[in-house]
Amino acid sequence: MSDVPARRIVVWCPDWPVVAAARAAELEPLVPAAVFAANRVVACSATARDSGVRRGMRRREAQGRCPELVVCEHDPARDVRLFEPVVAAVEELVPGVEVVRPGLVAVPARGPARYFGGEEAVAEKLVDEIDAQTGVECRIGVADGLFAAILAARRARHVEPGASRGFLAPLPIEEVEQLADRLGPKQVAQQPELVDLLRRLGIRTLGEFAELGSADVATRFGQAALLAHRAAGGHEERPVKRRRPPPELVVAEELDPPVDRVDRAAFVAKALADELHVKLGDLGLACTRLGISARTENDEELHRVWRCAEPLTPTTTADRVRWQLDGWLNGRAGRPTAGLRELSLIPEEVVGAGGLQLDLLSSATGEATARAGRAFARVQGMLGPEAVLTGVLGGGRDFRDQVRFVPWGDERRPALPADAPWPGRIPAPSPTVVPGEAWPARVLDASGEPVWITDRTGLSAAPVRVEVAGGRSRAVAGWAGPWPVTERWWVDLLATGSGRTAPESQVPPRAQVRLQVVLAPEPPAESGDEDEVALLLVHERGDWWVQGAYR
Repeated sequence: MSDVPARRIVVWCPDWPVVAAARAAELEPLVPAAVFAANRVVACSATARDSGVRRGMRRREAQGRCPELVVCEHDPARDVRLFEPVVAAVEELVPGVEVVRPGLVAVPARGPARYFGGEEAVAEKLVDEIDAQTGVECRIGVADGLFAAILAARRARHVEPGASRGFLAPLPIEEVEQLADRLGPKQVAQQPELVDLLRRLGIRTLGEFAELGSADVATRFGQAALLAHRAAGGHEERPVKRRRPPPELVVAEELDPPVDRVDRAAFVAKALADELHVKLGDLGLACTRLGISARTENDEELHRVWRCAEPLTPTTTADRVRWQLDGWLNGRAGRPTAGLRELSLIPEEVVGAGGLQLDLLSSATGEATARAGRAFARVQGMLGPEAVLTGVLGGGRDFRDQVRFVPWGDERRPALPADAPWPGRIPAPSPTVVPGEAWPARVLDASGEPVWITDRTGLSAAPVRVEVAGGRSRAVAGWAGPWPVTERWWVDLLATGSGRTAPESQVPPRAQVRLQVVLAPEPPAESGDEDEVALLLVHERGDWWVQGAYR
């Protein structure tokens, strides 16, 4: 089969996450606004950009540049729900609509161009139709291949057949990040690192990247870079080895009684996603284009196709189905007149599972991970979403700040950004045991008197013995510290500097002093191979506490 990419027409709605957030909040068009995820800007309005706000910027810096900035939280379901009328407007003119992501859809160019008298005529009609039905600003791009068409849409360009590689060649290498929204979480995280590495190697444009050999790129940079390399050369992101799946791979579920709520329909969708991927896994296949179909009580047919550069997983499949259901059931226009009585998932296009290119650990544990995921989903179905939690590691100075527990299947977003400096953070290695609640303790000197912290955050005497709650007492073989840690001192001044006493709920954490002690074995170990035990102690508000233990 030829590797000539198909002609595509792409409809792009600029800054869609912030457009959707502004519409949901009914903001005025010129109000500066930005959407944040993990405390960084995901998208911002044109007026916010005029004030210096940029994508990827931290929230504090963005608000510093634009004090009147309206802050909105990232909500993929909202983006899909409000984008559904735009997709429906495109579908009124052109069949075969594929949702790449909220704010971006692609359609085949060949059929519509013949019907309307040319690709440029199709673009004009799409702009007029979307504006008339939704009032949303959009740009149209036409080119060979999806990646080139997306970049053409961002520039409102019509690239002639066979000219995509020449169009892409002078564009900056940072444009490969346009692939990130359609890849898995691991590849999304790798994309900025890839751009930085390529720039340090002297590669500044897509054309220079495309000149590298495919084997060299795959060996040196990995799978995500190989997809980007093919796209930069004007090829399809994956070699043309795709095929139509057999009909028996379609999974469907009758909904009795009919469903008109997203949460109930999404629960069924999660089970269907698991079933679909079990069938695909048995045949060694993975899905890259997912069809979502639903039938209502009044026999209304709903269908939408989602495209993804990276083969879908059960979690990403369930996410897309949930978003699409939210768009159908809670959208502002074109809502079904009755509840859903049937839901189907159709793998429109599949590739060999080898296309996943899992690393050694993933390939060895992927099947077990999938089985565990299905088991967790069943437990959640019986006991509720909060019954199965996943730990997410983030930033913070204290261990409890660094870990956030989220329900299995939800977005794994840390409570605090991990890449912040966090001065005063406990250095590696981390304690092997962290109690749920800190243990009260006493630190004693050679005369049995409590060790306390002096005005200059020093120790009143050398620690000789540590008593932990429960009466356990151990001699100290060695110690290090103390290290003072002061948090939110300016709030302390505001709360107490005026001479007034703030309510206990409003008083922020006081200064802490940390101390590490190594405990001597008691009784002495005869074999000499007893593991050492060390404690991380914290002095706060006049008392000592055990925050962690090293073994």
